[in-house]
Amino acid sequence: MSVELKEFGYYRGYRCSLVTLKNESGFSASFTDYGAAVRSLCVPDKNGNFDDIVLGYDTLDEYVKGDSCFGASVGRVANRIGGAKFSLNGEEYKLFDNNNGNTLHGGEFGYHKRLWTIADISDGEEPSVTFGYTSPDGEEHFPAAISVNVKYTLMKNGLRIDYTAKSLSDKDTVVNLTNHSYFNLKGAGSGDVKDHIVQINAKQYTPVDANLIPTGVLAYTTGTPFDFTSAKRIGEDMDNGRLPNGYDHNFVLGNDMQKRTAAIVYEESTGRRMTVTTDMPAVQMYIGIGLNDEHGKNGEVYKQYGGLCLETQFSPDSPNKPQFPSCVLKANEEFRSTTEYTFDTTEG
Repeated sequence: MSVELKEFGYYRGYRCSLVTLKNESGFSASFTDYGAAVRSLCVPDKNGNFDDIVLGYDTLDEYVKGDSCFGASVGRVANRIGGAKFSLNGEEYKLFDNNNGNTLHGGEFGYHKRLWTIADISDGEEPSVTFGYTSPDGEEHFPAAISVNVKYTLMKNGLRIDYTAKSLSDKDTVVNLTNHSYFNLKGAGSGDVKDHIVQINAKQYTPVDANLIPTGVLAYTTGTPFDFTSAKRIGEDMDNGRLPNGYDHNFVLGNDMQKRTAAIVYEESTGRRMTVTTDMPAVQMYIGIGLNDEHGKNGEVYKQYGGLCLETQFSPDSPNKPQFPSCVLKANEEFRSTTEYTFDTTEG
C-alpha cells in the first residue's frame, strides 16, 4: 500500500503531477492531473505476471498534443451532440463543431484537455486520488457553472471511478462524464484486440447515421453484429464482413441508474478477465479505429484496433433525444455515478 506523487512536466506554466497508487495485491495504477487521466494500470495474468494494460504516453507533452483521449476524463458531455447544438428550457445553445458538424467529447477543449486540481490523496488498503475541476458558465458554450470530481480508487482487484458533478448555478445544464481508457488485456502495445472475447449485457443498441449520430431508434441486437449477449470475439463479425470497420457503437443497458454488470472481457493467452459494472444507462464500445501508428509508452507503437474502450455513459446525443435517459443536471443539484473495472484470471 503506497502513494507516490511526482512532477510530470509543465502545462502553460502550471506544474502537472503524476500520482501512483499501489496495493497489497500487487496492483498499481498511475494518474495525471492533466485530463484527470489514467496513465497506467498493472494487473496480473494467470501466471501471476503483472502487465500494464492501458494505452498511454510517456510524457506530458504527448498528452497535450495527442487527440486519442488516452485514459482521460471526458466532459462536459462525452461522445457526440448532433448538429453541435441542443435546446434546454426553450433556449438553444450552439456548441463548437469539432466532428463533422457535431460536437465530440466536450468541444474544442473538453475536460480531457484541462488541468485539474488534486483535491485529495488517500493511503490505506484501497488508496485513492481525487481530481477536481470547476467548469464556468459558458465554457464551450454550455450553460451553468459546475464543479466536477473524479475519484480513482485502487481496489484489491481493480479500479473504481466515482464521478460527482454539482451545479453551482441557478440554471439547468447537461452533463455526461466518462473515462476513455483503452484496454488491451495482453498488455499495452501487444497487438490488436480483435481476439478479445466480449460479452455486453445489452439487448438494444442505438443505430447511427454516417456521422455516428443516433437516429433516435432503439434497435434490438438479436441477429446483428451488435449482439454480444453471448460472449464472442470482437473480430468475429469484422472478419466475416458483416461489420468490417469495427465498433464505435453505443449499447443500451437500461433506463434507470442501477448498478449492473455492463460487460465482461476475456483474453485467452493471459487468462485475464475484466468485468465492468456501472450505474450508467449505456456503454460505448470503441476499438481504436482511429489509432494509426501512434507512439505510446515504452516505445510501443499503437496500431489500429490496439485498444478497447468501454465508456459508461448516457447515450450519445442525449440532449437532443428526449426518448433517451436524460443527462440534464438541474440547477443547484448534484449528479453521482460509479463505474468499476475489476480483474481476475481464468482458463476459459
